[in-house]
Formats: sequence, structure tokens, C-alpha cells
Amino acid sequence: MKKRFYQFAAVVMMGAMFACSAPKQVAQVQQPDEVDFDVPCSGKEFFTNAEYFRASADGLSSNMSIAKKIAYADARAGLASDIQAKVEIVTDNYSSQHDFNGNQEAKQRFQDLPRIVVNQVVSGTRVICEKMRKTKDGKFHCYVAMELGGEEIIKSMQDRISSDDKLKIDFEYEKFKKEFKEEMAKGNS
Repeated sequence: MKKRFYQFAAVVMMGAMFACSAPKQVAQVQQPDEVDFDVPCSGKEFFTNAEYFRASADGLSSNMSIAKKIAYADARAGLASDIQAKVEIVTDNYSSQHDFNGNQEAKQRFQDLPRIVVNQVVSGTRVICEKMRKTKDGKFHCYVAMELGGEEIIKSMQDRISSDDKLKIDFEYEKFKKEFKEEMAKGNS
């Protein structure tokens, strides 16, 4: 019995020795179809909020200045689109709540303001982030984020309305400003 016990123990010990000295098989990790990466000038700190409209864009070209122009143009177009949508909501809400003393022409002129104001204010955007990178194949990749303050838009609306005698009579700045700020607080939708 002791002999069998020693034989069994010897087999176990030899197996353990071989197991410890055997080359380890490394599990091969498959590459996923998608890879996470960070995009410069993007993320939560570059989203539109209650105070600022913000937009991010990028441009790629073999010419550095063209890459930059593409990024800037796309960011401004994104800002213009977001601002116009928000201002149209506010002007629609404001004009539906306000009588304009039965003056349909004044109401129509007021509703045409978003397009005019957006074209005017987008030129006042500020660059809040710009990164330029060069790709392996020698192209330039420009990343940019821009912003424009909601107060600047409200002021531009007021200035535009003040220069129009028909609108100035019926426009209530404080009501419009309140409506605009409420819409900005809702976030970017």
C-alpha cells in the first residue's frame, strides 16, 4: 500500500513539475472591429449650453490652410444651423403669444428675422479650440470648436428690431429675452 502511495505521489510530483515548466499558451486577443479614440476639440465641454451655442468640426487636406478653412466653414455652418433653429422656435413662440396689434406685416417681418440675424452674428464667433495634426500620408487635419454667446444673439435681435420702425412699436424686448433664455436653458435639441 505504501508502495502505491509513493508511486502515486511520484506521478503527481512529476506532473506538477511538467506543468510548471511547460511553455504557457498565450491566449490570442482578437482585434475589435472598432477602436476608441479621442477627437480633439470635441466632448461635453464643447456642447451648446444655456449660455453659449457651440459647434465642432474638422477639415482634412494636403494643404494646411485649406484644412483650416474647411474646419472653420463647417463649424460656422453648424453654429448657424443650431442658432437659426433655436431663434426660429423663440420667434414663433413669441409671435404666437404677442398680438402685434393686428399688424400682419410686422408679424411677418419679425418671423423673417432669424435668417437675417444669424447671417449677421455668425461672423462674430470665437474659436475656443483649434488643433492641427499631420497624418502619416502627409495630409493636414484641423480640428476646431467655436462658440457664440446667447446674449450676443439677443442683442443683435434687439438692434435689428430697433432699426425697423414697424417692429419697434410692437416689440417687447424683455418678453423676447425671457423666452430666448428659457429656450437656451432647455439645451440643444
